[in-house]
Amino acid sequence: MEREFYLDLARQGLHFPIGADLVLREKSGHHEILKDGTQLGRVVEEAACRFKTPLAFPVMDLMLEKVLLLRAMGGVSEEDIPAWHFGECPTPEQIDAILRNLHTSMDPRLRANVEAVRYVRQNTEHIPVGMSIGPFSLMTKLLAEPITPVFFAGTGMTAQDDPDVKLVETVLELATEVVLNSVGAQIDAGAKVILIAEPAANKVFVSPKQMAEGSDIFERLPLRANRRVKALLDRHGVDLVFHCCGELVDEMVRGFCSLRPVILSLGSSRALWHDAAIVPKDIILYGNLPSKKFYSDELIPVATVVQQGLELNARMKAAGHPFILGSECDILSVPGCERQLMAKAMAIVNLA
Repeated sequence: MEREFYLDLARQGLHFPIGADLVLREKSGHHEILKDGTQLGRVVEEAACRFKTPLAFPVMDLMLEKVLLLRAMGGVSEEDIPAWHFGECPTPEQIDAILRNLHTSMDPRLRANVEAVRYVRQNTEHIPVGMSIGPFSLMTKLLAEPITPVFFAGTGMTAQDDPDVKLVETVLELATEVVLNSVGAQIDAGAKVILIAEPAANKVFVSPKQMAEGSDIFERLPLRANRRVKALLDRHGVDLVFHCCGELVDEMVRGFCSLRPVILSLGSSRALWHDAAIVPKDIILYGNLPSKKFYSDELIPVATVVQQGLELNARMKAAGHPFILGSECDILSVPGCERQLMAKAMAIVNLA
């Protein structure tokens, strides 16, 4: 779609949370719905209707691509996957298995995500949005301690200089292939927009001091991998929504803008009216109410959500930047806090 479509949404004053999980968890048998593409697609459609947005965002699950990679590699039990890490560089045999088996290794959960996109595309008037963890964040989930070797890489060291840097570079390459596979399957199912979530592309994992001293580490690792994803989207005429809720420096925000997303979603650590001076006017800023605290009425009651939403709208209007008010991240249901979470999600939707 043309950028003007999204800019029109901002001009119309659209405001919505990303919160399909809240709607999903209202359903009996929601664990099984996650494995059924048609039922999951209906939940995604219901969430888009309830939150009054034309964009049908799926449930955000940043483990799906890790499961895909390790299922393709083999040798890791399903119950061990969440905590499993590469202790050393993948062998040529492991790399070959991953690349060879990617197209046949989707678990029911990821397959349902793909089929939910297809359901929205074929049965609704909403715009089907696909979703994947970003390559860099997936790499960090596959290593027990990625921060130190990323720092070493930031000094200019390469795979030839250090085995841990080689591990980072090799796993990042594999992670990129896995994300491309996941995104490609969702595009084939009819996704018109892809949300890439890169929460680890932040100043915890990448040194701002190194960047300020001239290191190309942010380009070399997070951005270069995401440029390959963006190239795939461009070849298919699919739009990018880029999300990072981590703590950032301005140069990181500028780097994300170089990917040319139609929407840039940032966490509540950012002052979006400040970012309005950094982000090009044809990239909509989305967010960034502190939804990670929505589970607690003590931390943030509904009235505060409304107050902060009105203030953020006013600041962004004064900044003159295209803006859609929303949550800082996907709002995940918390047992016992469902009422509070949905009340605050709907406060965003119904903000006067």
